[in-house]
This record gives sequence, structure tokens and C-alpha cells, in this order.
Amino acid sequence: VTATLGTSDDQQKIEMVDGETWKRFMLHYNFPPFSVGEVKPMRGPGRREIGHGALAERALAAVMPSEADFAYTVRIVSDILESNGSSSMASVCGGSLSMMDAGVPIKAPVAGVAMGLIVDEASGKYAVLSDIAGAEDHFGDMDFKVAGTANGITALQMDIKVTGISPEVMRAALTQARAGRMHILGIMETALPSARTSMSAYAPRIVTIRIPVDKIRDVIGPGGKMIRSIIERTGVKIEVQDDGQVNVASADESAAAKAIGIIQELTATAELNKTYLGKVQRITDFGAFIEIMPGTDGLLHVSEIAHYRVKDVRDELKEGQQVLVKVINIDPTGKIRLSRKALISPEEGGAPPASSDDSGGDAPSGRERSCEESFPPTPCAPIRM
Repeated sequence: VTATLGTSDDQQKIEMVDGETWKRFMLHYNFPPFSVGEVKPMRGPGRREIGHGALAERALAAVMPSEADFAYTVRIVSDILESNGSSSMASVCGGSLSMMDAGVPIKAPVAGVAMGLIVDEASGKYAVLSDIAGAEDHFGDMDFKVAGTANGITALQMDIKVTGISPEVMRAALTQARAGRMHILGIMETALPSARTSMSAYAPRIVTIRIPVDKIRDVIGPGGKMIRSIIERTGVKIEVQDDGQVNVASADESAAAKAIGIIQELTATAELNKTYLGKVQRITDFGAFIEIMPGTDGLLHVSEIAHYRVKDVRDELKEGQQVLVKVINIDPTGKIRLSRKALISPEEGGAPPASSDDSGGDAPSGRERSCEESFPPTPCAPIRM
């Protein structure tokens, strides 16, 4: 039994009368004629392959992790090489172990066992058989397949050749089936106690992150230009869903990390009291607009540039200059206010730089009144003392 992991692109599309559905877990069961000593041409799947595969798939589907917890598509293929018993229940055991070995975090291991029955309808005597062989299946009166975990049944199927099964017989069959299932689960546990914590080296790495829904357009870009650029630069596969879930798949972990970094940079939002290395985009009389991340800028007010009074913003900053700033406020509308002086000690920025056109004359006595930190700033005249 082999488990193969893929991305959502590998899901099986099922066309129904009422529309299309997609299947992320599937089990394919191959039963070639040579497995039971028969000689016949290999054709497409028949009743046995479809029925046994559906039973095994139903038994394992109950323990599959949700798509939110495990974004992979899982395909199990069971190739029967020899059969003299219940190969569908063997497919359940093998499918469970193969997924655990591949690192699929299934909820619990699943095992299955086939029960049989011999009944003397005249006397009412009966015997319940565990793990029936081919002859017991052929000559017996019941083929009762039970699959499940240590806590309960996930799938069952029964074929009978008698007129009915009494509650007593059913109770005995289920009791024996549970004992057989627990025995098989114990053997499976000795081989592999639980799902491996690390993914198989041959499986693609799928990392799932969430971004704000209003940032989806930034990741996709106009006409898909941005997302195609990320794929070309990193070689990963990216899937963006409507609820903001982003799946990044790659066999190269470093490439996936690079793509995630680009996406997080595109969708990042400003955080209060966090420091950013921004770029001066535009200078005005009352301050400068600093781009702290792609597509996001904030106002560095003139009063927040330095600890001294700044007469002209252009004396302190130039367009294109990189400057460290701190986010000091984010109002309900999303406007961001920044501070540069919050990152500078008074000793470092406590005095203004000397003016290049200083005439060297006597400086007027007294001090100047600092302007209010309003936006836009209110003009104020110096007060001589």
C-alpha cells in the first residue's frame, strides 16, 4: 500500500448532475487476476475493485485531518499481490500505516478484520469465525467486514447467504471483531506507534499562512502579475483562497520560506510601538511621509523629527533617504503617525545643527516658544524674553 501526497491541484474532480465537487482523499484498490491464481486479461476496475476500494476508503476517511490542519491531497493505492482472505481489510491496515509513515497526522490508526459465520438453520447452532480465509468465505453463510480504531467502528459491510441474522449472532460477531481489531492494532503499534512528526523527504512541503482578506489583491496583483512573479522567483506553487488562506508548496524548504517572506512583506500591517526602517517619499512644510513597508506610509510630523525645534523639514530629511521611525499612533481610519525623536536620546539630538549661512552676529537673548504638535501645525511667532 502506497500513500502519495500532493497539493490541491491534485484533487479529484467529480462531475455530478447538480455541479462539480472535489475530492482530496481517495483510495484506489487493484486486484489483478494473478493474486488469486486466475488467468484473465487485465481490464478496468470491476465490481470487486470498486466495492472493496470504496469500503477501505470509507474506513480511513473518518480519521483524515481537516483541510485546515493538513492542506495536502492524499491518494492511497493498494496493490493486491496475493489474496486468501480479506484484502480490503488488509488495505485498511496498510493504508493507515502508509499514511502514518508519510507523516499524515491521522486521528487514530485504523485496522479491519473480516468475520464469517457457519449456521445450521435446522438446529439453530452457529459458529462465528474470525479472519476468514477464501474457502470459509465461499462456503460460509456470512462475510462481515468491520474496520475501526480502538475507540469505535469507522466502516462495516456485510454479505449474508441465510434468511437473517439474529441480534445474538450480530452481538457475537461484533464482539469477536473488536477483539480481532484490537489484536491487529497492537501488532501495527509495534511497527509504528503513531504518525511520524516529520513529513516524508519525498513529499512536497506545504506551508499554510493566513492573510487579511483585503490584502489578497496585493498578493495576486493586477492580472495576476505579482503572484506569477513570486512563483517565477522562488519556483513554488501558491494557492490563495477567498478566506485569506494561502498555501505555499515546494520540495525546497528555503524556496518556500522565501516565498512566504515575500507574501508577508506584501500583506504586513503596521504595529503600534514597532520600529521600522522607512524611506522618505514626500516632504511637506508640516512633516514627511515615510513608507515603512510596501504600499504603507505614515506621517512623520515636524515636531517628531528631533528634540529641538525644526525650522525646515528639508534641512533634516531628503526624499529617498532611509530613516528609522517608530509607530506612535494608528487612528481608527488607519492613518499612521511616526516619530523619529522617540528613537534618539536628547544627548544625540538635543541641539539643532549649525546653520551654514550663520552670519556670526550676536544671537538674540531669550528662547523661542515651541509650536503645538498639531496637524497641520499652527504657526507661532518667537517670544523674546
